[in-house]
Amino acid sequence: MPSELENYYLKQTEPIQSCLLALKSIIMDIDPLITHERKYQIPFFYYKGKKLAYLWVTKKKLQVGFIEDKCLQEPMEGIRLKDRYQSIIVNPKEDIPMEIIVENLKELMYLYDNLS
Repeated sequence: MPSELENYYLKQTEPIQSCLLALKSIIMDIDPLITHERKYQIPFFYYKGKKLAYLWVTKKKLQVGFIEDKCLQEPMEGIRLKDRYQSIIVNPKEDIPMEIIVENLKELMYLYDNLS
């Protein structure tokens, strides 16, 4: 029986399902230290335990989100740090913007690797 995470992909209609599975593969193939989990009911990807990216389908739009974990930010007295999010919309009927996705993920991974 498929896990809840696998069901997220399987319940999508085509061409969204195929696009999601391709994006998952692209992200996971970047580095063996990237892990794949379910968080907030959607697929999340982590690098060395830090939030890296997510995949989300809403209103038939597919979104790839990039997460800058709050650990990368300078602490400021009296201000509670929060993760920063950026995202791009991927049209499942067009080519996946692989270069943009891979470049953003590698940039985040570089930042995590070079934490002071």
